Amino acid sequence: MNSSAASYKITQSGRTISFRAIGGWTRDNAGALDTCLKEDLDALDYDLVEYNFSEVESLDTVGAFLFARAIRIGPGQRHNWSVSDGTEGQKTLMQAAADAVLGQPPTVTRPWYDALSRVGLATERFFIECVETLDFVGRFFVVIFKLLLTPTKIRWKSVVALIEEIGFNAVPIVMLLSFFIGAVIAYMGANLLATFGATVFMVDLVGVAVLRELAPIITAILLAGRSDSAFTAQIGAMKMRQEIDAMTVIGLDTFEVLVVPRALAALVSAPILTFLAMLSGIFGGMLVAWLGSADLSPILFVTRLQSSVGTIHLWVGLVKTPFFALIIAIIGCRQGLAVTGSVESLGTRTTTSVVQAIFAVIAVDAIFAILFFQIGV
Repeated sequence: MNSSAASYKITQSGRTISFRAIGGWTRDNAGALDTCLKEDLDALDYDLVEYNFSEVESLDTVGAFLFARAIRIGPGQRHNWSVSDGTEGQKTLMQAAADAVLGQPPTVTRPWYDALSRVGLATERFFIECVETLDFVGRFFVVIFKLLLTPTKIRWKSVVALIEEIGFNAVPIVMLLSFFIGAVIAYMGANLLATFGATVFMVDLVGVAVLRELAPIITAILLAGRSDSAFTAQIGAMKMRQEIDAMTVIGLDTFEVLVVPRALAALVSAPILTFLAMLSGIFGGMLVAWLGSADLSPILFVTRLQSSVGTIHLWVGLVKTPFFALIIAIIGCRQGLAVTGSVESLGTRTTTSVVQAIFAVIAVDAIFAILFFQIGV
């Protein structure tokens, strides 16, 4: 078949057809070629198509889709194919058209250095995140020191409302989880120590573990998952609705209005929640010791706790909580202010906020553990 600028020749050998294209297979010639090409292909029965592009002068997407008719010419029909004597660009275009006709996603070939590129981009993002976080921390401490010098500028109503949201509303979940943690530690300790006939030392295990590590870290992780995500979502939603820009236009400092009240509320709430978590965890351990196989009465449990577990462990646990609170508040607010105008950005920043806060809390807790060990506390 011939047209003014393009033609083709189809020959068949067995179950294979040879498709030889000539001229310019572009949108301008598609109308003249399409009808005749469909009729010619419908009349053939084959399994393999061999394309010869040696005489093709030009090829665009429309021309590639015309070629792809030979690969799939009807419902449920699909044939193997190959290209000979074509340029790299023609083969790439033909592959894309064939994938689209067959309903297959395009094949993506990654270069050998793709893994190195992703490592480099991740490293770049890590350093950018560190620099921006340090900048945020510096601005935060400058603002909070100025407000501490003039306490009347602090938005105390917001602080009290946030203390209720962060602290009071979180009391049930924190105490319940700590109760189960203390009970599990007591149960495991009783079973292990009974082997050596030292069941009474279960009290030491529960006291030290709950007071020194478990209560502070569990409380911080719960705050990171519950309050930190709320900080990011609240501030991020305000950023998306351009409320942050409006506050800046009317002369309000976003750090004074949004960041500092949340940080102060977290500073007040975290030690109280941690102390309640300690009480709940110890009570859970005492209940297991009394009703379980250890058969330690509450009076004996409390007496042993007072004599063998010093108050130093209580203060070690409480000393860490203000640092955890600041970390959680700063990361949550910083990620919220980094939200852009899309919902996807809000979800990504909220996830990043929780992950960074939990990671930072655990890392700081490890630093405190090494520090206290070195000074003998």
